[in-house]
Amino acid sequence: MNMQVSRPPLTIRLCGPRGFCAGVDRAIQIVVLALKRYGAPVYVRHEIVHNRYVVEGLEAKGAIFVEELNEIPAEHRDQPVVFSAHGVPKSVPEDAQSRSLFYLDATCPLVSKVHKQAMRHQRLGRHVVLIGHAGHPEVIGTMGQLPEGTVSLIETVEDAELYQPSDPDNLGYVTQTTLSVDDTAGVIAKLQERFPNLTAPSADSICYATTNRQEAVKQAAPGCDLFIVVGAPNSSNSKRLVEVALRAGATRSLLVQRASEIDWDSIGTIGTLGISAGASAPEVIVDEIIEAFRERFDASVELAITTEENEHFLVNRELRDIELTREDMAWVNG
Repeated sequence: MNMQVSRPPLTIRLCGPRGFCAGVDRAIQIVVLALKRYGAPVYVRHEIVHNRYVVEGLEAKGAIFVEELNEIPAEHRDQPVVFSAHGVPKSVPEDAQSRSLFYLDATCPLVSKVHKQAMRHQRLGRHVVLIGHAGHPEVIGTMGQLPEGTVSLIETVEDAELYQPSDPDNLGYVTQTTLSVDDTAGVIAKLQERFPNLTAPSADSICYATTNRQEAVKQAAPGCDLFIVVGAPNSSNSKRLVEVALRAGATRSLLVQRASEIDWDSIGTIGTLGISAGASAPEVIVDEIIEAFRERFDASVELAITTEENEHFLVNRELRDIELTREDMAWVNG
């Protein structure tokens, strides 16, 4: 006799905006279009965006990921190399030119904007204070726009407390684009308290997508027994969303790359689940995780939308005449 096991009820609060931002979308499109135009292989320096599924999907299409340009064999010198969305130090395009490589820069325009703000501070005689995470590719890229010794990295309020600049009256700050809005406000406040002449960038460096995703999570998290953020462990903006969810009142928060990672035994009894996705996480994985919960719970999805995003960044000029179809991007967009 087939007994229908009744599934426990579950409310899923699905955050919006979530997932791909315009910069990530553009970077992935650049690799897809380059493969259509130039054929495989297309080289990519560093993960195009911090997401395993995206990297493996592009590898299956003929992209080859390298950490440094010297890994590109001589016989492939005419094939394009794409620089990742996180941005690169100035030395990288110079290195590409010296090797006669053809490169396509997929740096997010909002990261490029931070580069310009940092260079402007320096041009105007200010020492640049960069608020960000040591070792993150975006930080390496921003620091690499400026001469050695002209940038100081500050990670925490403690760093801001201890920082001793040689000229306290001539400082300008910029930030990594993917930081926690609240944490960064604390660091900036401490720097401003200690250095009243600190100059802000002409526009906020934390990008619209980071801010919007954190805001949506903040609104949805209170009352959630569990909050899942779809994203990679090396994705800065995704890790911040986990912290934001906990701080805003979720009982537990997890960073999950795929549905197969979920340890169902440890989830236990939950009534309300929050879901969001970092800026480099594909919508197909959000769908996959919702499906996995539907199999085990009588789930209803309610949308928790705080704002609509309609930003769109053009791809490189060399690729604009190539048609990008829905099918070309279905593997990530669903």
